[in-house]
Amino acid sequence: MAAKVALLSLTFCVAFLATGSADPDLLQDVCVADFASGVKVNGFTCKENITADDFFFAGLAKPGLTNNTFGSLVTAANVQKIPGLNTLGVSMARIDYAPGGLNPPHTHPRATEMVFVLEGQLDVGFITTTNVLIPKTIKAGEIFTFPKGLVHFQKNNGQVPAAVIAAFGSQLAGTQSIGATLFAAQPPVPDNVLTKAFQVGTKEVQKIKSRFTPKK
Repeated sequence: MAAKVALLSLTFCVAFLATGSADPDLLQDVCVADFASGVKVNGFTCKENITADDFFFAGLAKPGLTNNTFGSLVTAANVQKIPGLNTLGVSMARIDYAPGGLNPPHTHPRATEMVFVLEGQLDVGFITTTNVLIPKTIKAGEIFTFPKGLVHFQKNNGQVPAAVIAAFGSQLAGTQSIGATLFAAQPPVPDNVLTKAFQVGTKEVQKIKSRFTPKK
């Protein structure tokens, strides 16, 4: 069963990466990111000497630790981890969920996302710009798609851990978590903006902000 799931996962990833590219087309064979360069471009400048390690990452092989506030962990495999992805328009991630774990509502401004469930079961959904929720329960071996830029989430309502492999049509999809974006921004979003937006009092806003403040 494990081998079958692994094969399905590989097939899914290859198919998505072959057709899901959204970043601009590359103009050369490779452009391995040169993180040491001070030149700022839409992406990264290319380094001269490349190796196979520039295209390799082993970080998705093992489950991540989910002992945090939300009970989930995203392990990214994007251009920041794999410099050879620069200009290729694709990336991946592994997301692990403890029982009851949540990948909270967020958006990816630069990419559509597809998730392939490795194990467990998840309640997922995205919200359209007309505020319509599109929900689904997905289990091992199944796939769900989150359209580019739309708010979405995943929740493990089961009694056992769950995990997915996610594929993105961008080398660096970007993530904006709704709660953290609004309540942990620096400098802070003014309380009077948040009280009016959410129709709550200042004390409630400050309480929420305090929960997003990193503990020292």
